Amino acid sequence: MAGDDLVELIADAAPWLADGDVLVVTSKIVSKAEGRLVEVPADGPERDAARASVLASETARVVAQRGPTTIVQTHHGFVMAAAGVDASNVDKTHLVLLPADPDASARKLRADFKARGLDVAVVVSDTMGRTWRNGLTDMALGAAGIEPFRDHRGETDPYGNELQITQMAVIDELAAAGELVKGKCDQVPVAVVRGLGTSSLSDGAGAAALLRDAESDMFSLGTSEARAAGLRDAAVLPDGSQLALPGTPADPAAVSRALSTVAELLAHGTEVTPAEVLPGNGATAALHIACSSNSPAAFMRLGADVHRLRVALAAEGIPSVPLPHDDGIRLDLSGL
Repeated sequence: MAGDDLVELIADAAPWLADGDVLVVTSKIVSKAEGRLVEVPADGPERDAARASVLASETARVVAQRGPTTIVQTHHGFVMAAAGVDASNVDKTHLVLLPADPDASARKLRADFKARGLDVAVVVSDTMGRTWRNGLTDMALGAAGIEPFRDHRGETDPYGNELQITQMAVIDELAAAGELVKGKCDQVPVAVVRGLGTSSLSDGAGAAALLRDAESDMFSLGTSEARAAGLRDAAVLPDGSQLALPGTPADPAAVSRALSTVAELLAHGTEVTPAEVLPGNGATAALHIACSSNSPAAFMRLGADVHRLRVALAAEGIPSVPLPHDDGIRLDLSGL
């Protein structure tokens, strides 16, 4: 319940705890003890509306949405279904939110154990899905007294190869292992890991170190959301001169792919041909787009075709600058 002393409850249930043990604590009991509960109607559309409101308040941004399932990034930075808002293992008139600061929660539990004379590490865990794989597993939301990674970079494997990127997410591995003995319906919210060899423990960097920053996240959006973002980018496609370095060559193969993409979509009478590069304008390739008619409708279609081609080029990483030409439009290109 809110206000309960978790350390006392855990220590009473496991008087055999020893220095160096790692406690994998389900975030649900941390949230309950910290009062991270929201009262909602027990059923009906009012409950659904209340849950949607809670989800919105816990969401920093929507990552993907398919039917009733919403994957979001929480204010902590976690990417998970429904922002971790949970209706299991709690009475029907409440929802449980994630701890406000799981690393801080882990540090407090560890400090309170230390005040009782026990030097233990703490991992606060919760269940998540995984991209590309079915099934759920527990992962670490917070940690204290244990380093989040086992860093093998710079080590040499048995075949003499230097490891370059291998960082094992130890606290995630412990969270998953702990779930095997906790279960979801057995009312066992804490697992104890012994023998890991965590001597002279320090608080460590916490589970926040496992979160990818925006620059290194190659999958920050779901497929539909990424496509929508691309269409919005296409609607405000900037002048390529703002993006390219003068004199950087455009990849001919990429230009060819862009032309192939739009080949079946251009209006009848629109022609795209290579053009000579004007000296001194910084472009390293150019395309000449013309139409066979001088009617207003034909020129409107020409403008649409030019934008379609510019979008296809941008998708290949090639900025472009549209310039007027005697009988059409000229696209000066530069590679990024």
